[in-house]
Amino acid sequence: MESLNKNVSAVSSSFRDKAGFVFMEKGEVYRQINHVYKENYNFLLSSGLYDRLVEKKLIIAHEEMVDTTKERSCFKVIKPEKAPFISYPYEWTFSQLKEAALCLLKIQKIAFSFGMTLKDASAYNFQFLKGKAILIDSLSFEKYKKNSPWIAYRQFCQHFLAPLALSSKLDVRFLQLSRLFIDGIPLDLASKSLPIKTKFNFFLLSHIHLHSKMQSSYSQKNINLNNKKNYISKNSFLALLYNLEKNISKMKLKNFKSEWSDYYSFTNYTKDSYTFKKEIINKFLKKVSPKTVWDLGSNNGEFARLASSQGILTYAFDIDYNALEKNYYRVAKEKEKNLLPLFLDLKNPSSNLGWAHIERDSLEKRGPADMIFALALVHHLAISNNLPFKKIAEYFSKLGKYLVIEFIPKEDSKVKKLLSSREDIFLEYKKESFEKEFSNYFIIKESLQIKDSKRFIYLMEIKNN
Repeated sequence: MESLNKNVSAVSSSFRDKAGFVFMEKGEVYRQINHVYKENYNFLLSSGLYDRLVEKKLIIAHEEMVDTTKERSCFKVIKPEKAPFISYPYEWTFSQLKEAALCLLKIQKIAFSFGMTLKDASAYNFQFLKGKAILIDSLSFEKYKKNSPWIAYRQFCQHFLAPLALSSKLDVRFLQLSRLFIDGIPLDLASKSLPIKTKFNFFLLSHIHLHSKMQSSYSQKNINLNNKKNYISKNSFLALLYNLEKNISKMKLKNFKSEWSDYYSFTNYTKDSYTFKKEIINKFLKKVSPKTVWDLGSNNGEFARLASSQGILTYAFDIDYNALEKNYYRVAKEKEKNLLPLFLDLKNPSSNLGWAHIERDSLEKRGPADMIFALALVHHLAISNNLPFKKIAEYFSKLGKYLVIEFIPKEDSKVKKLLSSREDIFLEYKKESFEKEFSNYFIIKESLQIKDSKRFIYLMEIKNN
């Protein structure tokens, strides 16, 4: 066992848990397990549940440390496998949230067979590693008490079922409600928002509409969990899990056509210019050899895969849910381990959220990446959203050490399309102004014109890197 000396406090996202907390030391992640959780932790290991979940790649593995502190509350310190990037449920696609929900239910069923149950069902307890959802909180389990109800049921419905139902029945953009309600979407809000016809759907009637009414009626009452009326048999518990699993497995988004989901089918690149652009990006990747790449505006991940296919951890951000779904479908189908599609609205990027604005980190705080891509993106920010080059350059300088960026001039048909319905007030939108403003934050290492095009692609390095 590795020894550990520490004088640390909990990371901002784990201070609420009485069973223990996560802390960092020298860039490594550790979790303190408090004495209050001793019995459950020992049973997790001695029962064989932990080994089974690790074997099935449903929970991250950890190693126990030699704790040399005199912390009275500390029972053990473990060192779990480190997630290279922390993503949040409001950044996931519909299919990612669905996968995490089914992963949780699978874990709960396995836990049952080892005499344990999940005491919480927070979506924040999951991350996507090597293309798959995995539980990162080994303190989520407790011994199962005969005839006890699933205390995590309401949380599961708020964190998983409600956003999945709203997205599948109404609009995928309802996933963004999880950003507003980080403790889960209130069931009364979900019930009021869902179409009336869902009250004739027995599954949604039971788990959202009636659940919401029961939650409201009991909110002012003291509930005695020892009351036999609140008991639920193990068979009924399992039936609940199978019912949730069966119906969530069937959930899917309605087919819809988004503005950018077929973007690469209608580009104005010739075959040669498209190939040339890929060759340039590959050249820049080999020149820098980044370990992480953030592709901002990745669409279906076509160019992000130039990085991920080289073993680089690549995060493919986009605002278009349909494009993200297509990207993640390919990730899952081809078992791509180095690529993760995530939702990002660059006009309103993920910010610090939660208690005192410290529980969930902003995108910027989770960086910087070694390299960021901004391909066929700047004209949308500058013209569609009136963002000056200076502001774009300043923000990009906070996200990555190297920048691969494309400039598309006004002569290009894509820019002409943006300007077709509005007055051209963008006098500074020209190559010289672009280079001047970005040079305040970056060193332009290389600039190449894309073959058969008026577009330019740049490799830049942040100043004082």
